Amino acid sequence: MTIVETPIHTIPDDRRAAEEGVHLVARHYEKGVRLHPHMHREAQLVYAAKGTMQVTTPKGRWLVPPDRAVWVPARLEHAIDVLADIQMRTLYFDVAWLQRESRGKSLQREFVVRVSPLLHQAILALFDGGDRERTALLVRLAILELRRADDSATYIPLPQEPRCRRAAELVLGDPAGSHEIETLAERVGTSARTLSRLFSAQTQLSFKSWCQRARIAAAIERLSTEANVSIKQLAAELGYASMPAFSHAFRQVTGKTPTEFAEKE
Repeated sequence: MTIVETPIHTIPDDRRAAEEGVHLVARHYEKGVRLHPHMHREAQLVYAAKGTMQVTTPKGRWLVPPDRAVWVPARLEHAIDVLADIQMRTLYFDVAWLQRESRGKSLQREFVVRVSPLLHQAILALFDGGDRERTALLVRLAILELRRADDSATYIPLPQEPRCRRAAELVLGDPAGSHEIETLAERVGTSARTLSRLFSAQTQLSFKSWCQRARIAAAIERLSTEANVSIKQLAAELGYASMPAFSHAFRQVTGKTPTEFAEKE
């Protein structure tokens, strides 16, 4: 048996130092590009100023449209799929710098944060350059903004138990489908009762709620990557009986209606 270790990537050569222990990298990636599972010695704040990406870690999957950024701790395996052409802006933080400067913010796990107008402007200003004092203030402002509550609206927890994981993959492969737990359980070789229990234990969501999260994530992806998508048509394609039903489910997960989300405030 061949054991393949997750590669540790170094910060790209086109990096720019913001200060000792903090580096900046600006990259453009086209739709369809996949950054295969890897990790970094540094922690990262990954932000797509334009475009949409999907970040997958062993614990779950995040859809990251332009109004969100993802925090990836040091040495955490992750993969990135580019769903729409992105202008990626990444801040890399040495572990020693974080321990000194994070000021009590728990940054040991991955999460997605809603990007406020202040954080958006701070990140863009960092890449514009400037004197050392201004840059240092902007870096610390970005870290302070991470104190805001993390946003789980675009997060799909992934179960680890093999049968449950297989069932989850079947749903994710066709989120608009009508997935009966009895049918899925039979396909993965277990009982509906066991599968229901596994989903609750491993994702902290009921099977029904998890399927709804997957369906809404599919809606978010469409709204983020297609400029002229019809919300009414999208609701029908995802299996909702009516626009009000779709809107209610969407608001339950994201706190917004599909129309509000599409407008991107």
